[in-house]
Amino acid sequence: MLTPEEIAMIVGRGIAVAQAPERLANEAWIHISRLKMENPGKFDGKSTTTFNQWWEAVTMYLDLYPETIDRQKITWVGTLLTETALVWHLHQYHELRDNDTWANYSAAIRMEYRNEREATDAQLNLGQLKYQGSIRAYLTEFQVPTNFARATGEALREKVNLAMPDALLDMRFAHYLEDFADDEGFLQATHQVGLQVEKKKALKQARDQIRTGAAGSAT
Repeated sequence: MLTPEEIAMIVGRGIAVAQAPERLANEAWIHISRLKMENPGKFDGKSTTTFNQWWEAVTMYLDLYPETIDRQKITWVGTLLTETALVWHLHQYHELRDNDTWANYSAAIRMEYRNEREATDAQLNLGQLKYQGSIRAYLTEFQVPTNFARATGEALREKVNLAMPDALLDMRFAHYLEDFADDEGFLQATHQVGLQVEKKKALKQARDQIRTGAAGSAT
């Protein structure tokens, strides 16, 4: 018959095993939370300053610290603001104080400083962006201005289609006979077809080089 001490030891081991996954997860999170990322730069609220890009850096930074409470987030953002933007922040604070929430604050600052000109410029940049032989490079460059231009649906697809070479469009239409349900499916299909077109082009170039070399050796 087991003694009380032995029973306690067995129970203790069982608890330790049960808690191991949670402990490992916590240790992993502690390690991740120690990652260092440079603070976003200052924002002064001037029309010449790009708010959208700055705000994206702010939200990316806060993603590293998901347990930060609303008041801390709002106060921290205030330390990044200068000039008219700081005046706006202080007015927001005096109006709402501890009743403000992060959802309300972030919506308010986006509404105050959203830059319509920035969206227009992003639309222009999307139209000027061209496929240069690498679908991966094109779609990577495409992502940033797309966020600012808020391009979706037919507007987005038209810009991509106009930038693509005929070989890529022909292969995509041959493989995807039905319309795409959403933009994500459209971009994924364009990416996959682009990789195949580039692979086919590389194989042809390699074949032609081999043939050219063989012909030179024969002479």
